[in-house]
Amino acid sequence: MLNPSEGKVLPEWIDHNGHMNLAYYVLAFDLATDQFFDNFGIDQAYRDTTGCSTFAGDIHVYYKRELHEGDAFTVTSTLLGFDEKRIRFFNQMFRADDGSEVALMESLSLHVDLTERRVCPMHEPLPTKLAAVQAAQGTIEIPAEIGRTIQKPPVYVGNGQ
Repeated sequence: MLNPSEGKVLPEWIDHNGHMNLAYYVLAFDLATDQFFDNFGIDQAYRDTTGCSTFAGDIHVYYKRELHEGDAFTVTSTLLGFDEKRIRFFNQMFRADDGSEVALMESLSLHVDLTERRVCPMHEPLPTKLAAVQAAQGTIEIPAEIGRTIQKPPVYVGNGQ
């Protein structure tokens, strides 16, 4: 496993409920994703030489426990799969003091040509490096939340149904 990202809840991340605001969970996950992607080659050098990067295509965040000002946390990143244009992965956030899971984010990133602003195939050696990351992870335990969508109640559409 690649080294986890580490962080601490800053005072400005606290909302009116006295805990870390949901936007800052996503920020912490995004910063960890940058570190994760740097490890296998989606870094500034890749962007400079290929003119390509990644854009978020879809994310699903699951909040499990609160964090408060000053709480330290770690974020791990795990590759779920990839093809020539997409990278699917998840991040898990844990309290640094007791290791309890705080939140999880499943993501699908799209490989994009920055000139055309369109999804395009990855350049070598990126697919080879992703395959190496996948192989190095071995068998992974996939959290139950992966692949879920928002469940009932049904969406109210305003026509009495």
